[in-house]
Amino acid sequence: MDLNLERPLVFFDIESTGLNIASDSIIELSFVKIHPGARQEVKTWRVKPWDYERQCQRPINPSAQAVHGISAEDLADCPTFYQIVDEVIGYLTDSDLAGFNSAKFDLPMLAEEIERVRKFTGKDIQINLHEMKMVDVQNIFHMMEPRTLKAAYMFYCGKDLENAHAAEADTLATYEVLKGQLDKYEGDPRIENNVDKLAKMSTKQKTVDYAGRLILGDNDEPVISFGKHKGKTAREVYFSEPSYFAWIDNGDFTLDTKRQFARLKAQYEEEKKAAAPKRTTAVPRTKGYTPFEGLGGLFAQDND
Repeated sequence: MDLNLERPLVFFDIESTGLNIASDSIIELSFVKIHPGARQEVKTWRVKPWDYERQCQRPINPSAQAVHGISAEDLADCPTFYQIVDEVIGYLTDSDLAGFNSAKFDLPMLAEEIERVRKFTGKDIQINLHEMKMVDVQNIFHMMEPRTLKAAYMFYCGKDLENAHAAEADTLATYEVLKGQLDKYEGDPRIENNVDKLAKMSTKQKTVDYAGRLILGDNDEPVISFGKHKGKTAREVYFSEPSYFAWIDNGDFTLDTKRQFARLKAQYEEEKKAAAPKRTTAVPRTKGYTPFEGLGGLFAQDND
């Protein structure tokens, strides 16, 4: 079954130097962009993982290399993410997203690389991944048939997944699995060939930042999900302990988390200014003195 699309849907998968979003980097990124009408574009980049602070290539964690088989030497002549970011954004613009377990790892990692370019190069990147719909095929799979990607490929597509853990193979397999899910469960009221409904179905927890430090509570109010303020709204914490936001900005958090806290801080500061009563400053009058007109009362004239 072809996807019912109103705008392109970009399936994507990432291989990285490790699993720490704040300190690891993308080394392989694959997009399979499906347009309305089922036309598809496939693009895969090998990326030199760059440490912007130390200005050197970031090493690959041995446990990660054991999974994907990509070495530092394989990436020595590859472009950095900064060098491909315009092309990446071009594929993402005016599209929605899909992936296998991508909401928890691949999407936050992609967002972090974009934030690094913004922070360390000053490049103005006009895209907000938080505004894009995200269809997580794994969550749909686990809801319907709890298994792994390889098992999902066999279950829905009837064949073995060759070259697993290669970004392009995993990305193409994920696309085939979603189509297989729609075929298998056609007529099931729990699933529908509609990106908006698929995104809602496959997203378990609404988060403000990809790391999940801020979640959406009642009335979509941002709520802190960890530490001493767990369960409190960000608004409540800002007005009772504004220094907490500075602690976040200086702490060991992802750049995306810091960006979302900063955005909320700016919003709350504007609300605070708007609520503050306006004050008018009266010019004190001293006996025998009259303020000069046009000088704002800064000087006085002796009338004696």
